[in-house]
Amino acid sequence: MTDHSPATAASLRSRINTLRPHTARIWNYWLGGGDYYEVDRVAGDRIRELHPAIDEYARADRRFLGRAVRHLVGEAGVRQFLDIGTGLPTAENTHEVAQRLAADARVVYVDNDPLVLTHARALLTSTPEGRTDHLDEDLRNVDAILQRASATLDFTRPVALMLLGVVIFIGDDEDPYGIVRRLMDALPAGSHLVLSHTVVHPGMPDVDEAVRFWNEHGTPRLTQRAPEAVARFFDGLDVLAPGVVSCSRWRAECVDGAEPPEVALYCGVGRKN
Repeated sequence: MTDHSPATAASLRSRINTLRPHTARIWNYWLGGGDYYEVDRVAGDRIRELHPAIDEYARADRRFLGRAVRHLVGEAGVRQFLDIGTGLPTAENTHEVAQRLAADARVVYVDNDPLVLTHARALLTSTPEGRTDHLDEDLRNVDAILQRASATLDFTRPVALMLLGVVIFIGDDEDPYGIVRRLMDALPAGSHLVLSHTVVHPGMPDVDEAVRFWNEHGTPRLTQRAPEAVARFFDGLDVLAPGVVSCSRWRAECVDGAEPPEVALYCGVGRKN
């Protein structure tokens, strides 16, 4: 369980760096939240200048989360979620969407950002029938995540592994595909991978400029990948329709018969058989 002792809270506060912008806080700023610092607002505004559509990325990713969780609970019967790279709480968090449809749903959030962890109490709300927990861990620490999450989740039953906008912070030299594969290997048949990832997009060159700015000024450093490289994370899984596509277009409703505009943030949902 998450430790909410005063000593732990003080330790978390001491880890917060307010001198450099951080992705979780900027994402919160773009989503209209209030948990950011001036340095994050300045960087967020600069990135928006370089790539004006960035706010829509954040909204598209959040809508994709909602649509994916609703499918998994309502149609696939999933009742357990391992959400790594949680970010700061906003509206429609994973446990809120899941427990609205299934009160007994269980969710374990994982993040290593100290500001996110100080908000763990907000995330740790749950229906009486379900359960929600929050772990202070890094995505790279696969064994520790699985061991600690097993206190809440039953790994003999299907689990949805949520990796939204987090694998981008694992460099190619750190075996990102191996990390995702090890997590999925630990889950039983019927489990799902839900993943979103910033992509290199030939029609959106301003995305590359925004990423360059971020990697020069912000933390942590991120890695863009081509859509085909994002699709590799789903190797060995049954990828649900419509495949690996822009987050704005994953099972989204068409308006006047037209698909929503693409964003350079691709996503997919894959089932382990």
